[in-house]
Amino acid sequence: MSEKAQNEHTASRFIYNPPHGDAAILHADDDILVVDKPAGLLSVPGRGADRADCLIARLRVEFPDVLLVHRLDLDTSGVIIFGLTKQAQAHLGKQFETRKTQKRYVALVAGHLAEARGRVDLPLIVDWPNRPRQMVCHETGKAAQTDWRVARQEGENTRVILKPLTGRSHQLRVHMLALGHPILGDPLYASGAAAAFPRLMLHAEELRLRHPATGAAMSFKAKVPF
Repeated sequence: MSEKAQNEHTASRFIYNPPHGDAAILHADDDILVVDKPAGLLSVPGRGADRADCLIARLRVEFPDVLLVHRLDLDTSGVIIFGLTKQAQAHLGKQFETRKTQKRYVALVAGHLAEARGRVDLPLIVDWPNRPRQMVCHETGKAAQTDWRVARQEGENTRVILKPLTGRSHQLRVHMLALGHPILGDPLYASGAAAAFPRLMLHAEELRLRHPATGAAMSFKAKVPF
């Protein structure tokens, strides 16, 4: 891909063109709603009328009491959970805040990693002149840790399993970039051939937590679409 074509491709990724159709409902009861968010759809409304279409707005058509608990990036697909009562929202929020949840992501990254597994422990902070980009900063960054392991090599690239131990913005994307292996299709952090994919190759495959009403351990999965 030429430099001009690459620039046009990258610019087009910042035009909000959300996918059509309903998100798949993975689980619904009186307290929680679990959904498989498609890539390219905002979790919540963005700035401007052109970014009002989002997952939570679509869900309110069928679930008018739906309440936000956490978010997935616009370009990330996969499991996301909402509360259907204030009590459930608060309980779930506390689980995320105290790191009681377990999250598993699948990503395709550029190149081959030298080791089979590892942990990235690099503090992150917003890169203000270039927001919404984030960056590693050892002076003022917030602690961020990600466990990773290689699932398999796929040609010149690698499929990896990512388990964030913290929940910083763009954490997985910046941590893999810091290793020298950006996630393919990332409009913010990948460049060259690694950016030339139709979507960010990052999917929230599994979420484990406690049901806010019953305390039962629950696991929700969404099939990896790539």
